[in-house]
Amino acid sequence: MKSRSRRKQKENRTGKLCVAVMVVMLLAVMSSQIVKLYAKEQEYTRREEALTQQLEAETEREAQLKDYEAYIKTDEFVEDVAKSKLGLVYDNEIVFKEDKEAD
Repeated sequence: MKSRSRRKQKENRTGKLCVAVMVVMLLAVMSSQIVKLYAKEQEYTRREEALTQQLEAETEREAQLKDYEAYIKTDEFVEDVAKSKLGLVYDNEIVFKEDKEAD
């Protein structure tokens, strides 16, 4: 009987040891997965911040383009283009040109 009880105790210890090893392995795997998920979460947070900044910049650019579009539709823009690119002036305006040769 003593040998049976010793054998059962030995089997019991072996079983407990196997369960303990499995639990430790499971904890190790879960820990590594948690670390990977945390790193991904950090990466996604940085990416979200970058995209948010990009969205703000594009929204600001959109506002500038709308302002420029409104300016293009004004008479002031037409006059500026006519004067600067085409050299046109009103009949009552006097244009003074600078001599390019400096003596």
